[in-house]
Amino acid sequence: MEPGSNFDFQKYFLSASGRNQTSRQKHANKEPNIAANKLNDIPEAPQEVKKHLRDVAVESMERIKTAEIKKENQSNDADRASRKRKSETNEKLTEKKEAVMLEPGNRLIPAPLSHIPLKILLDIETELVYTDEEEISFEFAEVAMPAGRRSAHRGCATAAMSVPSVPRVDKQLQVALWDASDRYRQKNYAVAAAQFATALELCSKGVATGKPFDSSPEDISSIASFIETKLVTCYLKLGKPDLALNHSHRSIFLNPAYFRNHLRQAAVFRCLERYSEAARSAMIADYMYWLTGGTEQHISKLIKLYWQAMIEEAITREESFSVMYTPFVKKIKVDKTDKIKDTFAKKHPDYVEHIYTDPHGLHILPQTTEWSSPPPQQYLLTLGFRNKHIGKILEKLSSRKLPIFSDQKAPFSPITEEESRRHWETVGKKIMPVMDFIRSTKLTDNFCACSRVIEKLHYASILGRLQQVTEQSQVINQAMAELASIPYLQDISQQDAELLQSLMADAMDTLEGRKSDKERVWNKIEKIGIIEDFLYQVEDSYLKNKRLRAARREKMKMKRLQNTQQH
Repeated sequence: MEPGSNFDFQKYFLSASGRNQTSRQKHANKEPNIAANKLNDIPEAPQEVKKHLRDVAVESMERIKTAEIKKENQSNDADRASRKRKSETNEKLTEKKEAVMLEPGNRLIPAPLSHIPLKILLDIETELVYTDEEEISFEFAEVAMPAGRRSAHRGCATAAMSVPSVPRVDKQLQVALWDASDRYRQKNYAVAAAQFATALELCSKGVATGKPFDSSPEDISSIASFIETKLVTCYLKLGKPDLALNHSHRSIFLNPAYFRNHLRQAAVFRCLERYSEAARSAMIADYMYWLTGGTEQHISKLIKLYWQAMIEEAITREESFSVMYTPFVKKIKVDKTDKIKDTFAKKHPDYVEHIYTDPHGLHILPQTTEWSSPPPQQYLLTLGFRNKHIGKILEKLSSRKLPIFSDQKAPFSPITEEESRRHWETVGKKIMPVMDFIRSTKLTDNFCACSRVIEKLHYASILGRLQQVTEQSQVINQAMAELASIPYLQDISQQDAELLQSLMADAMDTLEGRKSDKERVWNKIEKIGIIEDFLYQVEDSYLKNKRLRAARREKMKMKRLQNTQQH
């Protein structure tokens, strides 16, 4: 395990999860010709993004509710009139979109796009990923005080009330961080990484703030997240993204509301050529930037361009499937879906073994997404596969409330190593890449908020059974980062919140080697899914046999009737 991996995350998670729980406020390589065809269904260029000064909270449930009540009580008639005008405008736009949804020439319909040069991506990373953040306060000042509270304090006389408090870093730790930062600026990245790892170890031993008994878990997790991000940039500079990966996940887990943490994760995925996951990280980074009050259009445009480039790269490099996006406003009927599939078959004749349209919509693209004007334009995603079996599995999975990958036929039989390896060959190499791509343009899940995490943890269990410890650790850390981000991305029910906490606890226990694999929440869900599948198969078999018997009886009855008439 790489340096700095022994930080005690469980100690600080309860406070972090409390902040996350209700922080989110409602805002509502192939041949050239094949690659070109696969890019025909991506919008042309990022639009201008309006300035967003929307007030958003990133604190605990009690504070958020209090802020909401105050805001409602203080809102005047002008505010209500403004909201009404905005609502009426959105309704008119919606009606307009419905009228031109699939008309030729509609600006929302995806158009061909040329490949975004690597130099542009590197420039974006230089500006947004490798920013030399000298002070820890730079990292979490943007999210320490919610936008709603900043707004509430505008009339205050003292400027101090609008400035977030910064934790007082322990002197020993501060010296270690200064030394490591000096090495980093001298481009001695190996030494800098070692010193940042030492600083992280000091932090894990309680040497974080000057007054450890008075400091909050939020302060300690912010400091630890800052060090984790430094390790990410060091390892990226050293050309070792595999070592940077877990640090990028943990920086998000400790501070999920900071957009640069997600963008650094995207950069790590890009270096590992995991472009679909990089696209999702960039999408979340852009959303977090807006959610925490980011107003610079330049930054948002760069993030969106990075997100778009990762989607492009994922599509052009993928050989097993191709995609097409179709804009829509309301639910599309079956005949429209059939037309979409016909259109796809004409555009992508090499991927017609199985054509599948995700029926749940909610796909968004960077070129038409403006978080300040919810809801963003939504798209139907149509996928075409060269392998019919894989396409059918994906279509089956999309109809389930919770993702279950197991091919196990007998619900109560133990899984053999051979079955696990066969399952990994199917899931890890063929299913997960498609699921990752689907998630790259889907911010939230309409069935279950934790679906993506459960997918990852199922995959981690397979890796564990195959003794692939390093890969298992990376997948679990990624799942934990996603869990920490979920409350910021969407409103979650009490049931989802309880599931989230259970998944987080079991994920931590797995990393620390506690309990047996059979006790994990995701494995229980898998067993339930297998049993349900088994029962469905039994029921389906029974109904088929019943229909066959009825048809046989009817046939015999007709035969007897014919014999009677002949006699």
